[in-house]
Order: sequence, then structure tokens, then C-alpha cells
Amino acid sequence: MDGEGLHLNIDYVGSSGIILSPEQKAALQTSLIILQNENKFNTIYFWGKICGIKDDYYIAQGVGRNEFEGRKTFYSKDCIHWGLLPPATKAVRDQSRLAKGRFTGDPSYEYEHVETKKIGEGEDATEEEETIMIKEENRLTSVIADIDEDVRIVPRAAYVKTPTGNVISNRSFEGLSVSESAKLSSYLHFREAKLLLEKPLLDRANLDKALDFMDCIEEDIPRGSWSCQFERGSGLLTLRSLLWQGYTFFHVPGSRRFGSVYFGSGEKNLDLPFML
Repeated sequence: MDGEGLHLNIDYVGSSGIILSPEQKAALQTSLIILQNENKFNTIYFWGKICGIKDDYYIAQGVGRNEFEGRKTFYSKDCIHWGLLPPATKAVRDQSRLAKGRFTGDPSYEYEHVETKKIGEGEDATEEEETIMIKEENRLTSVIADIDEDVRIVPRAAYVKTPTGNVISNRSFEGLSVSESAKLSSYLHFREAKLLLEKPLLDRANLDKALDFMDCIEEDIPRGSWSCQFERGSGLLTLRSLLWQGYTFFHVPGSRRFGSVYFGSGEKNLDLPFML
């Protein structure tokens, strides 16, 4: 959710139980602008909140001219002071998935994971326990990266890919129509394409390379992992993820207003395939 209009846009997702107090809105509106200016970001986003047992993490992300490169993630406990999270490398993400349960709210807290390894073969085989310590700060940045990869979405044509490869906001985007906004095919994953590259060359030849450079959420597995609803008549559309419960996307049809936010515990709904 664009930090510039946060105080107005946050009300669009109020029906999902996502609410900020007037004090939090005021603090975020000011601190996000300061964060943007200090780091010389082109755009600052309010990503959402991950709820912990003792404290909650408020998350913000900043980007430069290219939306797909150089994204930095920050966390705060009071909506005023921000700390930079480490990059979510593949090694960090793989290790962080071993941690289970709720976040504590303490970035320095360490989860303990015990793995049993078998050494040797046959009768001489022995078992040895290895303890892996996982820092909550690393787990936090990994969960944010996983949520962005799995469910962060934007309307089709809201962003364009320039001939130089930069992904930027499309100034000519005027919003989806009411009928288009009701279709899952009108929304794309806001990341580098994965499934698109697996399509036959003939299908890819018919696509607009400037607009269709991301994967469509209509092809998400399992099917039915998105809940689509109209509110205020047909004046507001909300899409909620059932895979990462707490992620909500909104779009006002016929306008440039759209955004998304995550308010949840940071735990993936692994039981979804059995619930559908």
C-alpha cells in the first residue's frame, strides 16, 4: 500500500478487520516520508503488520526507479523508529522455514531446531543430534519475502516494463472496469514471472510484452485460493488470500486506486488444499 495515501487507503480494507488507530496513522504518515527521504526511495510502501506474542512488527518497503530491484524492507514496533531487515537470501529462507509457531516480537530471539542425522551404515550406524539456531530477524525477512512471492498482486496494466528492463508505474492506467475487476485473470503476481516462461512460444507471442510480463493469479495452485468480493455496491473490490490469511488487496474500479496490505501472524495456511 502506497505510503503517500495511507491514511485514506487503509479504510478500504477495514471490512477485513485491518484497522489502524488515529495515532498510528499519524505516526506512519510522518515517519514513512522521513524514511523515504533519508534513503532516497522513489516510492515507500506500508507493507502491513505481523503480530507477535509480546510485540507486533510494522513493516515498510522502499524501492527506487525499478520496482523489481533494490527493494529494502524495514520493521518498526512503534510506527516511528525503523530498522533495516537483512536480505532474504535463499539460504536464509530455507533455514527460517524450520522455525515453527508464532513470532515473539523480539528480533534477537533465537528459535531452536534439532535435527537427527544418521551416520554410518548397517549395524555401525549411529544417530547424532544437531541443533540449529534461527534468529527471529531472519525469520521475519524470510516470511515477508515468501508472502510477496506467493500473494502480492497488482491489476493488469498498472505497471509496464520498459525496453531497458525497468518495471515502472503505468501513467496511462485508469483502472479496471467493474466487469474486468471481477475476473482473476485481471490480476498479476508482482514479481518476476515463473509460469509464464513455461508457456508454449505461440501463446507467449500473442502477449503484450510491455504489460504481460508477470504471472496471472488465475493459474494459482490450489484453485480457489482467492476470495473475491464487491463492496459498496460495485464501488470497491477486495481480494483476500486463503493461503496467507491476512493478506487483502483492494481496487476501486474505474480509478487508479489499488493497494494491498498484510495483517496476520505470519503463518502459512498449509491445510488449504484439504479445506477447498
